[in-house]
Amino acid sequence: MDKNEINIGLIGFGTIGAGVVEIFNKNQDILSQKVGKQVNLKKVADIDITTDRGVKIDSELLTTDANGVLENDDIDIIVELIGGYEPARTFILKAMENGKHVVSANKALIAKHWEELIATANENNVRFNFEASVGGGIPLLQPINESLAANRFEAIYGIMNGTANYILTKMSSKGSKFNDVLKVAQEKGYAEADPTFDIEGHDTAQKLIILTKLAFGEYVPQENFYVEGISQINPEDIEFALKELNYVLKLLGIAKKTQDGLEIRVHPTFIPKDHLLASVNNVYNAVYAVGDFVGPVMLYGQGAGRMATASAVVGDCLDIIFNESKKISYGPIKSQINKIKDIGDIISKYYISLNVLDKPGVLQTITKILEENGISIESITQKTSLENKEVPIIIVSHETKEDNIKQSIAKINDLNNVKDDIKLIRILED
Repeated sequence: MDKNEINIGLIGFGTIGAGVVEIFNKNQDILSQKVGKQVNLKKVADIDITTDRGVKIDSELLTTDANGVLENDDIDIIVELIGGYEPARTFILKAMENGKHVVSANKALIAKHWEELIATANENNVRFNFEASVGGGIPLLQPINESLAANRFEAIYGIMNGTANYILTKMSSKGSKFNDVLKVAQEKGYAEADPTFDIEGHDTAQKLIILTKLAFGEYVPQENFYVEGISQINPEDIEFALKELNYVLKLLGIAKKTQDGLEIRVHPTFIPKDHLLASVNNVYNAVYAVGDFVGPVMLYGQGAGRMATASAVVGDCLDIIFNESKKISYGPIKSQINKIKDIGDIISKYYISLNVLDKPGVLQTITKILEENGISIESITQKTSLENKEVPIIIVSHETKEDNIKQSIAKINDLNNVKDDIKLIRILED
């Protein structure tokens, strides 16, 4: 940008947008000093410009006309913070076609329309940055895409949803039931009124799509991989695994390269309590990446929140100013993957929890079914009988194929002496 002034147009004056305005109010002089040019917030567009956002802003900067911002020749960078698919997609494409660089935090749009957005940026020779879309204020995408570019990635494991992580943390530390912790999380503002997107793993899945593309060069839509949430988790299994097996439960997004293809999946996972990810608690997020040369690296911090996310957005703007001539940051790389593995083909250890009637031969029948499906048992724990004569049993398998476990569970579920649904949780020991 051969200009002495760089002007930024912001579309979306919600929570994160107000955070961007606050950063400019407080640190505009520092931003300008860092890039050696005057950096201005030129226009802010939103359908509602009358509600008080709790930040000072000159009324002359505000407009309800997004197209006026997109077509303004004085604006160099467009920041899209309205979220959702439309009109966000239309606005971003129009900005690029008008020769403007774009910064976005819109993980849903990027995960769904990755190929179109990147292609349009390339065709118009503009930058498209979206660091804030994964991990909020945690620097993730640029380190993976640039700082660690010398590596072929072997695996990425991510705790990428603060709501789910807060719930699992409190269930673990207090022994509380899922619904009770969810209610507290909603009262504290950590969970939405409708928390489905977070607790059922969809938010984590969208972020995993972006990380997978950057790390492995493979774009995998969500409908092509397994996603499971945490709503069926009970505190008894968390407590037993922690006290007896030294495992901590986390909702993980996993992308792992194997000889047979790429494993990509989201589900609750037991991990050893001495693993770095086990110490990531409450609303914090972390991504644990393994490169062939650098080995394991963990990036940790606030994965959401107004100011943390706004910080990443403004950082993306400065990166564009610093490096306008740089190749598109998140452009396509050749895929390193020969195929995407089905969830039934993954190899893992498994935690199996079930209640059975306290009768002779029941346990023997269960172990025989597992043996017939090629499953080797690492440990079996039979707890004290419940008042209704049911006995809780915990089985930990050695590594085996998921299809074998699923076939076994289906047969065990059909036994008359097995009560309630069997709980199955995957175990990560990498």
